[in-house]
Amino acid sequence: MAEGRSRSDLGSNRMLQLALVRLIEIVGEAAARVSESVKDQLPPIPWREIVGMRNRVIHGYDAIDLDVLWDTITVDLSLLIDQLEEIEGRGRS
Repeated sequence: MAEGRSRSDLGSNRMLQLALVRLIEIVGEAAARVSESVKDQLPPIPWREIVGMRNRVIHGYDAIDLDVLWDTITVDLSLLIDQLEEIEGRGRS
């Protein structure tokens, strides 16, 4: 979603802001629905932080720090995807 975009794009593009906030909502909601037993099997995944970020954007939609949102999308989400792909790859072996 942020590929080919810059932080300045986020500041000037309301549709991009809303799309990225929605993405965080969806990822956080999905993380909240993961069973505790699965979470216990995957301790490297920061479950609490993922759900916490979702809660912040849902309940604080009028005060979202765009720098935090950008870092979450470009750094944290990329790391999460890498972790999940690694876990998925181990499951196929």
